[in-house]
Amino acid sequence: MEKTRLSKRLETVAGFVPEGARLVDVGSDHAYLPLFLVEAGKIAYAVAGEVVRGPFESALSNVQEAGQASNIQVRLANGLAAVEDQDQITAVTIAGMGGRLIAAILEAGQDKLKGVERLILQPNNREDDVRMWLQEHDYQLVAEAILEENEKIYEILVAEPGEMTLSAKELRFGLYLQQEGTTIFQKKWQSERSKLSWALDQVPETHRSDRFAISQKIKDIDEVLHESK
Repeated sequence: MEKTRLSKRLETVAGFVPEGARLVDVGSDHAYLPLFLVEAGKIAYAVAGEVVRGPFESALSNVQEAGQASNIQVRLANGLAAVEDQDQITAVTIAGMGGRLIAAILEAGQDKLKGVERLILQPNNREDDVRMWLQEHDYQLVAEAILEENEKIYEILVAEPGEMTLSAKELRFGLYLQQEGTTIFQKKWQSERSKLSWALDQVPETHRSDRFAISQKIKDIDEVLHESK
């Protein structure tokens, strides 16, 4: 049977999963990520959690067809409720959701994170909310990545237990991403600046507080873009 292939986004996520990890993939959709990792021999055990019946059944079918039912447990559950004590999970992946939802999933499933050595998180937006949650719950960022696929830009945050204190700019722009200042990072924030500039033009001069808030965001972007060149 043909091996599972991943999108560029999920392949980047997979690259941060430690060798030999016991993984839970939250919102696993079709279970492509766990299948890819198990078939590659990078991990031997995974839980594919899915809260929606259709994708759950698809994941179940894919795992069975690949002959990996003994290595990948597919469970219909909300968030980290898919994890059971006997799984002895050491790594968590949550990809393709809004940042606020990822933070809410982590918050609701804190009791399932004991023994977890690494979180690999790919929010579609509100990355700052994810970084804030990590900071407030004794996790430290050990890596960040940014990539573009199908005209969309994605950030991946990798965290392990530990402490960190991020500045307002680091929460928004990333601890490592603004230091690296890649072409894709520049492209993302130039686009965000254009949107904010357009929004500023729509705000009446009399709404001074709103105009100031938008202007400050533009100023922060200009500073970060200049520093990361």
